[in-house]
Amino acid sequence: MTPKPAPPGTSLSDGLLPLRDVIRKYELSARKSLGQNFILDLNLTRRIARAAAPLDDRTIIEIGPGPGGLTRGLLMEGARHVIAIERDRRCLEALDEIARAYPGRLEILHADALKTDYASLATGKAAIVANLPYSIGTALLVKWLTTDPWPPWYQSLTLMFQREVAERIIARPGTKAYGRLAILAQIRTRPEICLTLPPEAFTPPPKVASALVSITPIAGEPPGCDIDTLSKVTAAAFNQRRKMLRKSLAQIHPAPETLLADLGIDPTRRAESLGVEEFCALARQIQHTRRD
Repeated sequence: MTPKPAPPGTSLSDGLLPLRDVIRKYELSARKSLGQNFILDLNLTRRIARAAAPLDDRTIIEIGPGPGGLTRGLLMEGARHVIAIERDRRCLEALDEIARAYPGRLEILHADALKTDYASLATGKAAIVANLPYSIGTALLVKWLTTDPWPPWYQSLTLMFQREVAERIIARPGTKAYGRLAILAQIRTRPEICLTLPPEAFTPPPKVASALVSITPIAGEPPGCDIDTLSKVTAAAFNQRRKMLRKSLAQIHPAPETLLADLGIDPTRRAESLGVEEFCALARQIQHTRRD
């Protein structure tokens, strides 16, 4: 699309008002209860959009667009179809303005992101790109990582988290950040941090830094490893991460020491010392035990 000439006082980038003016116009002060922290620099939102490329051959699903900073970045970088899911009714008029500026390319859905059936939204290729509300980011990621069937309905996830959460996603065994989230992410996808942002990049500034994580699904399942069983094993192990495995796994298996011995795993080890493949082996062994 060729942007229209910008009227006086508007952004020269796409002919729409600067985002700070949009916030004033529609009284869109960020609400802590909704986990809102807006990115108002279009150069930055365009950079985030480019990290999610390609954009022009798939439906892009955005969660929590707020006044539309990332939405505009995605459209300016060539996204042909964006579905923006926004729970905050105050933001809908601002998003409608963007939809009118990009006819046929932006669809706005007033809905709760935690209750949305994402697979039904997109036909063909799809990707999720979002500056996720901090309050629901981890819950949404777990939902997308544990979806079935696999490979999933999406080609990629490009998501902004608190930096601490981003580091948990890519963490390696033996580190403080390593836990259930790392295992669920790394068994099915290739996650990497591609951009870090200071608090000042957001309005209002959060108390911590943030990071953009690129997550690419891996084709196929780990052999014989059921994601539901793996999720239960990791939850049990890390809910009591300072306990030895023979104790923490007792809540999901009647004979955890035998289970661990059959796999050659020392029952006195703690959860953070096991690699992703060892957790998969535990899940497979539990599945076989149940079938027997």
